[in-house]
Amino acid sequence: MSESGRQIGEKLFAVLNAGRKKELTEFVREYEGNCVPRFPSYLRSNNPSLTEFQEGNLYVCLEQRLVRVQDQTVNLTAKEFDILALLIRNPKRVFTYEMIIDFVWNEDYSYYSRKAVNNHISNMRKKLKISPDVSDYIKSVAGVGYKFEYYPRTRI
Repeated sequence: MSESGRQIGEKLFAVLNAGRKKELTEFVREYEGNCVPRFPSYLRSNNPSLTEFQEGNLYVCLEQRLVRVQDQTVNLTAKEFDILALLIRNPKRVFTYEMIIDFVWNEDYSYYSRKAVNNHISNMRKKLKISPDVSDYIKSVAGVGYKFEYYPRTRI
């Protein structure tokens, strides 16, 4: 039986709110067909010391609220930056529209629409994509929400 994007998002939200890591891993395997990737300790969301992030052409400093792409400063609005920071601190984790509103706006999501989140993400993508060769770091998960995704370079 196929579940709708909203049902999947609600199930994910319940698992994340309960903080059940084993169930989260099972959830990801069930819906993505892959096991949860291992991230370096400095990228885990439970690490409060993460203040800077560099991946490819993208540089983000959380303390200074600074974003650079290809050494050019990108001016994001406060909400755009907060969404980006949320996604960066939790790479590959899917955030539903409701979760983004809850974490970024800190309010009941019934007062805001998905359109508000879509607009902020759309504007942020345009600002981050300063040239065609810049990666699209923010990925849509159809009917559910968004995630920050990057592909770390392998070391030889």
